[in-house]
Amino acid sequence: MAVDEALEVLLRGTEQVHSIHELRERLAASRPLRVKFGVDPTSPDLHLGHSVPLFKLRQFQDLGHQAVLVIGDFTAQIGDPTGRNAARPEVSMEEVRRNAATYREQAFRILDPNRVEILWNASWFEPMTSREMLLLQRRATATQILQRRDFQQRWENGEPIGLHELLYPLLQGWDSVMVRADVEIGGSDQLFNMLMGRDLQEQVKQPPQVVLTLPLLEGTDGENKMSKSLGNAIGVAESPDEIFGKTMSISDELMGKWYPIFLGAPLPHNAHPMEAKKALAERLVARFHGEEKAQKAQKSFERVFSHREVPEEISEFDLPGREMPILEILLSIGAAPSKSEARRLVTQGAVLIDGMRVTDPRSTVRLADQPLLRCGRRFFARLTPKQD
Repeated sequence: MAVDEALEVLLRGTEQVHSIHELRERLAASRPLRVKFGVDPTSPDLHLGHSVPLFKLRQFQDLGHQAVLVIGDFTAQIGDPTGRNAARPEVSMEEVRRNAATYREQAFRILDPNRVEILWNASWFEPMTSREMLLLQRRATATQILQRRDFQQRWENGEPIGLHELLYPLLQGWDSVMVRADVEIGGSDQLFNMLMGRDLQEQVKQPPQVVLTLPLLEGTDGENKMSKSLGNAIGVAESPDEIFGKTMSISDELMGKWYPIFLGAPLPHNAHPMEAKKALAERLVARFHGEEKAQKAQKSFERVFSHREVPEEISEFDLPGREMPILEILLSIGAAPSKSEARRLVTQGAVLIDGMRVTDPRSTVRLADQPLLRCGRRFFARLTPKQD
């Protein structure tokens, strides 16, 4: 691909680039660029918001460049302070390692695993002596670090800022030095940290990395940044039916924002909203589960929501006893993450047993009848008594 064509592809969907001129020069050098993306595996689950930079990284791979995935097993124990009004809770190394294994498996649904160099930043930070860490800190000033917007806000609000948090941008920037990154990609909230990498590379006489920032993805509520804790996320590892159904639930306005991010093109002006949303949902499922499952998910959605039918494939759960409280059932089969959420679903009328709405949280369900449970719009389960 010609340089200008490649540049057009890589700039599509980005917010800021430092700088386009430098990126064009490096693409013209006709050598594989080392493209860095760093992640702190503080959680085992990836959602669509995490996937935005991964898709950009895949674009670089498809153009023949080297993806460098930096697993922040050291920095995860500090916690990225970006967008936080308080220090993140400490995460153990064991938890980080467990999360990283799951994270990597999910990331490979997007990336080509044969063209990824995986590096762990504990491999260069843990061997550092106290003197070496102090010398690293001399490469930045407290004034410089405190210019970050979130640190400024916490300072002005009288909220505490840990000394370890002030080190985080410096450590992320040093990752770029250690991997000799030509390009770093990340969310728009990571701009300060990535520019720190440019500064540190210049200090050690490396060519400064090109920085590409990508938009932060709004969740299914159309208001807040996608977050599992806010309940507005679509998980990469979720079932095809869940991904398809949740995508179909977003607003038309949000669909217009998601189209260029995930499909690389704006929403067509003459597109029918329902058909355009189905196309988006089908493409998302296909990327994580393949074309066949994407088509099945679309047919299942149309059968359930357009024709008011039950899905062809329903998960079956063997539960103990002949009867079981409805709240315990919802927890056991994964329809609710907590007892309080299960209670809320029941009281709001979101749970049906054999088509009959259950609204009393004290209700029990007779398992011998092998009832069909429906929770919300997309969760179906066949309940059966466990055989002795």
